Amino acid sequence: MTHTEIEITAELVRDLLRDQHPDLAHHRVELGARGWDNQLWRLGDDLAVRLPWATRTADELLRKEYTWLPALAPDLPLRIPVPQRLGEPSERFPRPWIVTTWVPGEPADRAPATRAAEAADALAAFLTALHRPAPAGAPTGRDRGGPLADATEGFAKMLASATELGLIADPDAVRAVWEDAANAPGWAGPALWLHGDLHPANVLTTDGTFCGVIDFGDLFAGDPACDLAAPWVLLPDGAVDRFHGAYRPAPDDATLRRARGWAALRALACILIGDAGVHGRPGGKPTWGPPAHATLRRLIATAR
Repeated sequence: MTHTEIEITAELVRDLLRDQHPDLAHHRVELGARGWDNQLWRLGDDLAVRLPWATRTADELLRKEYTWLPALAPDLPLRIPVPQRLGEPSERFPRPWIVTTWVPGEPADRAPATRAAEAADALAAFLTALHRPAPAGAPTGRDRGGPLADATEGFAKMLASATELGLIADPDAVRAVWEDAANAPGWAGPALWLHGDLHPANVLTTDGTFCGVIDFGDLFAGDPACDLAAPWVLLPDGAVDRFHGAYRPAPDDATLRRARGWAALRALACILIGDAGVHGRPGGKPTWGPPAHATLRRLIATAR
């Protein structure tokens, strides 16, 4: 079921809790956000309920978070939503859902990081802690974490679409960033835990720096270059080098090149999503466009 087939309301959330987790049903329920895959409803002061609403893949993503995040969370220096309860499909709502801890903060697409040094250090500490070898049986990326060159066709289509719509000022420069990245040697190390979707709407800020990371639906094991696109996407101008100096182990040149390609790919996707009527949800997500354009500007300005 998708958002066109069922309406999620505070009353529905409370009914689901009464049916399956009645000890939580007395808490205040209010809408937190309508995300790409899930709706987030705040539950009291410290919890939240996440319910799939707009994609058919969200069910497996929620179950993945429920399985893996509790073991990862204690070692991470930024707060993440830790699953507490699992809701099973029922007549009221025929899809799984989860209760997680609430992570306070403002999404970085609406409140970008402004304290460059602190934000770079916080992001580097988070990814250093997350990027450790994943165990056997860890999930793999649906379309990320493998050879960057495998995404060339998708990149070309997005660049062509953005160019045709007049959204990209210098498509040749963007293409050059991609080609350099796609030609870099691949990852030869162990498959590392990755967030997989570190764009500004999934990272929270307070007082100008990062305080939390949300939406681990794309959690998987693979090439860290996918996540190392994040400093280009999330940090203020001039902070990428500080991030690279703080992240451990220091990434090699090939990994940094691949990371630039992932950053360009993510920027194009967010530009297309951010412009109403171009791609994604009806009405678009206007706050996604500006940081994505800034990402491309940074990448082009530092091209080899």
